[in-house]
Amino acid sequence: MNITICGGGNLGHVCAGFLAANDGNVVSLLTTSPQCWQPSIEVADCLGNTFVGSLARVSSEPSEIVANADIVLFCLPGFAIHDRLLDVRPHLSSSTLVGSVISSTGFFFEAKGLLPPTQPLFGFQRVPFIARITSYGRRAELKGYKDALYLAVENCKDKESVRLLMQQWFHVPVHLLAHYYEAALSNSNPLLHTARLYTMWKDWSPSEDSETAPWFYADWTDEASQLLLDMDEEFQAILPALGLRHGCVPPILAYYESEDAASLTRKIRSIPAFQGIAAPMRRDRHGKYAPDFDNRYFTEDFPYGLRFAVKMAERCHIPSPHMHETYRWGMACLAKYGRLPQPFNEETYMARKII
Repeated sequence: MNITICGGGNLGHVCAGFLAANDGNVVSLLTTSPQCWQPSIEVADCLGNTFVGSLARVSSEPSEIVANADIVLFCLPGFAIHDRLLDVRPHLSSSTLVGSVISSTGFFFEAKGLLPPTQPLFGFQRVPFIARITSYGRRAELKGYKDALYLAVENCKDKESVRLLMQQWFHVPVHLLAHYYEAALSNSNPLLHTARLYTMWKDWSPSEDSETAPWFYADWTDEASQLLLDMDEEFQAILPALGLRHGCVPPILAYYESEDAASLTRKIRSIPAFQGIAAPMRRDRHGKYAPDFDNRYFTEDFPYGLRFAVKMAERCHIPSPHMHETYRWGMACLAKYGRLPQPFNEETYMARKII
């Protein structure tokens, strides 16, 4: 397959190296920093394996690498999806399969609004693995595999062939979802990350910089677990209101094989792939730590993750006080200390994307 990866972040590195290492795949990369990339990418996984994938081409010009692609795979944050879809749109054929490695940050909503109505689309409910760059444009770490993946496919007569292809690519069972909402709405990062951020820093002020930075998962608290469960309860109530299947997005306790907030805390703290991940903080010139409101946990999971759940709850008239309060706090932090996507008009944005 001729594959074009869009995006040079953590997942872009690992997907490019991992897929290029599979025999028969010709992988090219569309990135804003092509000059920083080596001809091959080395990926070390959590099982001691190393994959080396040779890239056919690395470019910042869609015209150079999209026209011949069988599949275009987006590995991009939510704020970059709209513009990149516009970039690649003129170079897609009617049969090009366009997808996203994660769907909870607006991919389907954007693609359905910007691409032809018959363009084949696909997107994963959760990322295939946890990824981290170790040397930009050269090496990356695959920190954890999933036991199974769940995939939404749109505008494709033979969805089974797409499922089988993705199963071959990622070496795990892949299951088809019944509706793209089942991938586009998520209780994963949009709830997981925001619950932890809120409980860590809901009372933070600029005068409270710290001498140390906590681990994001290894120092997880029961308070974060309880908020996550409260938000998930609200989230689960949205699904039947949309006519979606029971269990199409597994509840948090079921997914993490836990019974209550305390056991959920123990589970999250113990997951090997979560080890060594620091809370999103920055150090000032005096060595003090403060929240990094420009980190993707803020810029991605509030305006392009939790937002969709909150707005769907409003449209379905589902009470969601915990999601609303967490969302309100995060967006206020972005407006005061970080950066909101520009231009950013909430109602215009949502009217364009929620179909």
